[in-house]
Amino acid sequence: MVYDQNLELAIDGVCNRWRGLKKKSMFGGIGYLLNGNMAFGIWQDHLVVRCGPKPYQECLEKDHTRVFDVTGRVMKGWVMVAPAGWAKTATLKAWMEIGRSFAKTLPPK
Repeated sequence: MVYDQNLELAIDGVCNRWRGLKKKSMFGGIGYLLNGNMAFGIWQDHLVVRCGPKPYQECLEKDHTRVFDVTGRVMKGWVMVAPAGWAKTATLKAWMEIGRSFAKTLPPK
């Protein structure tokens, strides 16, 4: 499955100096892991953000979001953001920070 390589370039431009972050091929796209825990990624043309259980509903109420469900099983604590929701660098970075903040709360793998 093909993923949006322009989104990958945009993400890389924002997080190129973030320590502990690694890219990995996952679920037909790319995952960005912080200390071994997924923080955000790309599936097709959507940004996938691991927000965690507390801000999950609040994140889903934002424009251009939906539940993360690519297999028929909803992944609670994860949201998908359509291109209109990450098109600006500032909004992309804000979403990435949500994923990064949650991943920081998890023990390293």
